[in-house]
Amino acid sequence: MTESTQAAESELSAAPVEPAAGGNGVSADQDSRDEADIAADYIEELLDICDLDGDIEIDERGGRVYLSVTDDEGDGLRILAKPDTVNALQELTRIAVQTESGEFSRLILDIGGSRDTRVTELQRLVETAIDRIQGGSPSASLPPMSSYERKLVHDMVSERGFRSESHGEGRDRHTVITR
Repeated sequence: MTESTQAAESELSAAPVEPAAGGNGVSADQDSRDEADIAADYIEELLDICDLDGDIEIDERGGRVYLSVTDDEGDGLRILAKPDTVNALQELTRIAVQTESGEFSRLILDIGGSRDTRVTELQRLVETAIDRIQGGSPSASLPPMSSYERKLVHDMVSERGFRSESHGEGRDRHTVITR
């Protein structure tokens, strides 16, 4: 890193950060754009620190920011694409956004297609659980998972005409499927 780059970064980090306005004239689109930009900058810096290449794509669906990190090689992000690592990085990114903007973040982070892989795994879990119920079991419990994953499961179960509820607290919170 050159001295001029270090000086520029020092100036940027020393500049006061104004929290994003939630209800004083800034639109929801502007808030989500700020959230997305803060998150993308955070992930970009993380990739630089790890000396990894990645392209960051930003999408917004239903008022929620989705950040997707991909690479052309396919293997470069493998170390970060493990489900527990993605969840941890997502939480750190949310904290970074909240710290800088002053607003709670619900962003979803995907690294190297890990979310698509997880959706496929969840679909298999739901199929297996429904097969057990159709085989005579009154209910089927799935393993603990994040609130986002439970929401996906609830939607999958509902589409199949079954019911589901979340049970437990904290890390033990899981989904139970019934007829």
